[in-house]
Amino acid sequence: MRPRSSAWLRNREAELGSALERLPAFAGAPVPVYFKPRLTVRGRRLESGGGLGTEVHAASDLRRRIIVLDSALRGGELRRVLAHELFHFAWLRLGNPARASWTALIGAEIRAGARGELGWSAEWRKEALPLDKRGYLCESFCDSAAYVYAGIERHAEFTLPARYRRRRLEWFRNQFGSGRIRI
Repeated sequence: MRPRSSAWLRNREAELGSALERLPAFAGAPVPVYFKPRLTVRGRRLESGGGLGTEVHAASDLRRRIIVLDSALRGGELRRVLAHELFHFAWLRLGNPARASWTALIGAEIRAGARGELGWSAEWRKEALPLDKRGYLCESFCDSAAYVYAGIERHAEFTLPARYRRRRLEWFRNQFGSGRIRI
């Protein structure tokens, strides 16, 4: 892969800064963000440049505290995916009472027969329930956070009915208010 020009890097930094300005305030150690082209996941390995594996928009490494975003992301989609990835770090630090509260909210939706989700990553895990309950809870939290904070009103992946969207929005307002979110 050839090196990127300094103008390209400045443009990406400016776009990333703009995306971050529209998200809530976060508290915690920095999380570096990298851009790579045509991301795929094969097994548990992230690869760049296309080819084999499942296409993804981004990935987070919670232990190393880094985020890798697909370099094709722009505008609202960049904000949505960045918010989703940052909230993986928030989920890690959420605490048991808040996590239990989220689990109860999602459990009530499932018992009510709610269909749809607020992102592809939660949607396919929801379809795999009960096999991946922990993965679904985390992804539904991150996709919901992206819905709440990215400032996008409509998206093809927002398939959860409005009444459940409102409940999730209220949960985030009650949980985080206008304070800094620990990541």
